[in-house]
Amino acid sequence: MEIPNGCLDTHNCPAQSMAPLPADDFPEPDEDLFEDAPLYEHFRFTADRKQSLLRIDKFLIDRMPHVSRNRVQMAADASCILVNGKAVKSNYRIKPLDVVSIVMERPRYETEILPEDIPLSVVYEDDCLLVVNKPAGLVVHPGHGNYTGTLVNALAFHLKDDPGYDPSNPAVGLVHRIDKDTSGLLVIAKKAEIKTHLGAQFFNRTTQRKYHAVIWGIPKENDGRIEGHIGRDPHDRLQMTVFPDGSQGKSAVTHYHVLEWLGYVSLVECRLETGRTHQIRAHMKHIGHPVFNDARYGGDRILKGRTSSAYQQFVRHCFDTCPRQALHARTLGFVHPATGETLFFDSELPADMQQLIAKWTHYVNNINA
Repeated sequence: MEIPNGCLDTHNCPAQSMAPLPADDFPEPDEDLFEDAPLYEHFRFTADRKQSLLRIDKFLIDRMPHVSRNRVQMAADASCILVNGKAVKSNYRIKPLDVVSIVMERPRYETEILPEDIPLSVVYEDDCLLVVNKPAGLVVHPGHGNYTGTLVNALAFHLKDDPGYDPSNPAVGLVHRIDKDTSGLLVIAKKAEIKTHLGAQFFNRTTQRKYHAVIWGIPKENDGRIEGHIGRDPHDRLQMTVFPDGSQGKSAVTHYHVLEWLGYVSLVECRLETGRTHQIRAHMKHIGHPVFNDARYGGDRILKGRTSSAYQQFVRHCFDTCPRQALHARTLGFVHPATGETLFFDSELPADMQQLIAKWTHYVNNINA
């Protein structure tokens, strides 16, 4: 889900009959804001008993005067508007006693976002936006168990002197996000209109994004296309699974290219055609090549290679070298909303992934010596 963060300017809108959904134990979504991420109710409106038939976009505009019809329609297209618990389009006609909810991919902030002096790697910044290179281990949004020490807190400090930036206002800030233990590039909007424009680019899939990952094994093909619906695992709601028959979940397509074979692992580049929670991780597990040291999807076990104790010890050292899933958001490209210029950014692999690749390269060279 790519639109919710910027589709509605709800900062000044009163909530009616507000009843937030529980936020306990939800995982931090991976690979940006995807449609299968957990949703949280931010606003709720109940039609009265004498409500006449009325398009839902008009119904919401009447109750949220700071929101444009275009943003309401974008929210409906992104399945962010529910009526009686089911997503509806903007032409839905409200009926008496209908319960309308506006949901987003992050919990409603119950407390003020406090600025924290957390180091940021800023790779680009102007009056409208900035691009940062997030390190692994840094949570993006405050949430259950992580109310401080997040990227949002770091941005609040970095932009504390910008009078137009309110870290508690969902109309500005992060346009997309990546998982806590995934590193890489993210774009942040300083103004509401900038976030709306960037959000539309992500929603329409016109951005340029590639990930680098170390995976277990060597794919049969140097270039491949993985297609399979992705949805929440019915046996473990903290992870996603692939439903090849399309019976559950939503369509997902990942393109990969093998950059380097490293014995029992490979370095691959992944391009997402769609955006689903944990898409790369779930798809790679599905084809038998989990991301290296991905504890959620079984990549933290020795899945390929030898049975010797020396090899087992070598792999354990590799796990220690890169103590998280070996996944990095390497490139990011988009059109600047204000200037129309196409911006493109590339980030080096972080030190832990570079060291991991170096270890496997050394191992392969010794085997072939």
